[in-house]
Amino acid sequence: MTVSPGRVWYASYGANMAAHRLDRYLRGGRPPGGTRANPGCRDRTPPARRRAVWIGGGVYFALESPMWGGGLAVYDPDLPTVTPARAHLVTVSQFSDIAAQEMYRQPGTDVDMGALLAAGRLRLGPGRYELLVVLGALDGLPLVTLAAPWPMAAVRPVPPAAAYLRTIGAGLAEAHGWPAGRIAAHLAGLPGARERWTPGEVAALPGGGPAAGTG
Repeated sequence: MTVSPGRVWYASYGANMAAHRLDRYLRGGRPPGGTRANPGCRDRTPPARRRAVWIGGGVYFALESPMWGGGLAVYDPDLPTVTPARAHLVTVSQFSDIAAQEMYRQPGTDVDMGALLAAGRLRLGPGRYELLVVLGALDGLPLVTLAAPWPMAAVRPVPPAAAYLRTIGAGLAEAHGWPAGRIAAHLAGLPGARERWTPGEVAALPGGGPAAGTG
């Protein structure tokens, strides 16, 4: 598939699995528990559809999040595992503007989808979400995500903040319908989180645990 489509599935594996967090990228504003406001997309309509998906590769926590503090959820598509994620059906301009905000760039310029689809991966810079990756197709449209242009082994693990874990947990509950215990075990087992958090501690986060509410 090399012809640029009008819509793509954006596969989120971190906080953007939660509808209320992705909404701040779409419409602008600060997510609950976050410290920064996002400018929003040119097209602020909600995703046309959402789907629970599993993607090849693994997630770990590293670096430091300017929004949440603590480690960021970073995706390595070459790790020999699979990751629960959520696909949002958005326009190319929305995906481009979400990607720009994740990269701390000003939204407003479309990604060259033709180049991305032809190559399968497109590196836009050295930062932690500046590698665009085609994961395949879903309902005949490309499934794409953002990844780091380095392997997990190249960086040290950094524990994530509580608010960040709760937001990711809310997304897992919404997308996959997991109970709180499974969410807590999954998150506490990821590299970076397991150096700081136990499943019990994640489940006992203030506010009723990681899957409580969508704020």
